[in-house]
Amino acid sequence: MTEEHTTSLVSEQPKDSKQLCADMNLKYIEIAPNIEQPIVDLIDAELAVRLRVIPVQVENSRLELAMINPTDIEAADEVATMTELPVTRCGMEQRVFTELMRKHYGTTAARMAESLGGEPTDTSDTIDHNVDAIEADNILVMAEQPTLINLVNLLLLEAIQQRASDVHIEPFETELKVKYRIDGVLAEQQPPPKHLQPALIGRIKIMSAMNIAERYVPQDGHIALRFEGRKVDIRVSTVPTLYGESVVMRILDKSAMPLDLKSLGMSPDMREQMDSLIAKPHGLVLVTGPTGSGKTTSLYASLNKLYDPRKKIITIEDPVEYELSGINQIPVNPKRGLTFASGLRSILRQDPDIIFVGEIRDGETADIAIRSALTGHLIFSTIHTNDAVSSIGRLIDMGVEPYLVASVLEGVLAQRLGRRICEDCKTQVPLTEDLSHRLTSDERLLFAEGMWEGKGCEKCNNSGFSGRVGFFELIVVGGPLRAAVSENLNSVELSRLLPDSHITMREDAFMKAANGVTTIGEVLRATQDTDADF
Repeated sequence: MTEEHTTSLVSEQPKDSKQLCADMNLKYIEIAPNIEQPIVDLIDAELAVRLRVIPVQVENSRLELAMINPTDIEAADEVATMTELPVTRCGMEQRVFTELMRKHYGTTAARMAESLGGEPTDTSDTIDHNVDAIEADNILVMAEQPTLINLVNLLLLEAIQQRASDVHIEPFETELKVKYRIDGVLAEQQPPPKHLQPALIGRIKIMSAMNIAERYVPQDGHIALRFEGRKVDIRVSTVPTLYGESVVMRILDKSAMPLDLKSLGMSPDMREQMDSLIAKPHGLVLVTGPTGSGKTTSLYASLNKLYDPRKKIITIEDPVEYELSGINQIPVNPKRGLTFASGLRSILRQDPDIIFVGEIRDGETADIAIRSALTGHLIFSTIHTNDAVSSIGRLIDMGVEPYLVASVLEGVLAQRLGRRICEDCKTQVPLTEDLSHRLTSDERLLFAEGMWEGKGCEKCNNSGFSGRVGFFELIVVGGPLRAAVSENLNSVELSRLLPDSHITMREDAFMKAANGVTTIGEVLRATQDTDADF
């Protein structure tokens, strides 16, 4: 979808709102005021979220309106028209505004869905489960209703505000479930009424340029919108299920993605080793792990660090998740014959210095990547294995000669993601008996003074977690290990050649748990398939 199709859902915030208010002789609020409920009720939730405004007080028959962008005259005029009160604009500090917005309009989508639902009814008798019988023309009419449009907008806005990575809309016989994936875990939201299903899904398909008349085959689409002045891309996927189409919207918010290895949670020693790998003039560097383990984010962080206008960097990805400034990015398009293998061949004719291949998933791509590294290119890629050392055997299983793997492989980073403990409600408690039994004696020593957990608070939606952190294992290939790879030794034998200073992913994760970054439960959940001994 082109930039012209980008939807602007909220007004943009000026770079220095405080200074702007001073220049315009407008009030600027830095401490959260106590707003009475009748004042809040002057503006409905949809309008407040869409225009990014909060009514503060009515004084001398004028409404004092806090605005993220106090220069937005159109927004102020719309509020004045709706409330039938003259408006006095004022600015507000971003943190205070966000706090008040969450407090007074935090469940906007749920409230709107409830108001659209009407009076509760006996769903077993009144719902027409055959949603496919509804004509496409009728869906189009329903999907274009302003209240329905606002409901979908608010679903997306709330998901972005809550740092959700994706939104799931799942149809069942008598209900329509909405879930946000926050920090890797699905959180169920207040469901909209079942009878809104055709219109709700139809609206999403219209926004993502899908065919609303086609309901029996999977479809993919894209939505681009602006949120608080930044661009957010949303990848949309639909699949037909027994009771209608299931929709997943993956939110790609570049501003929420850490583009440095320190922010991802990598230790100083490991960052130093990783820096030495990405500074190599040529060779192959792999990042391995299952889907959703943050492999692409780690490689983006590496590419961001490597960026130099004197070097040509090209990526081929399926799909391009985030746009990186100054880097040529190619999306895979198998329908038109552009695969990883064919794209990689073409990239080599572009005289690149550094190449990022989204994934090595077959022998042909592996062979071209290896030979590209042999001819003086620095290649980054991902591969699906449980731990770092297993990726060597996977390349050989794909048909690459062991001596070629040994010649070009410089390092392998394996990783998983765990949830960070919320800093606002973090507390230390005694190690529980059931967790103690799952730890080795050395691991139990790390928690002699207790373990860390989050009690749950308003800022983390009572989950006890806020954000995610990486658990890493890094193998730098050299010396005896390179010779062993060329001899095609198996993973167990290769593991015995790792230096004593080598830190496994489980060890890295437990050090983070001992330091109060994450919990023991998160470590056990994320690393259970990485150490065969446990």
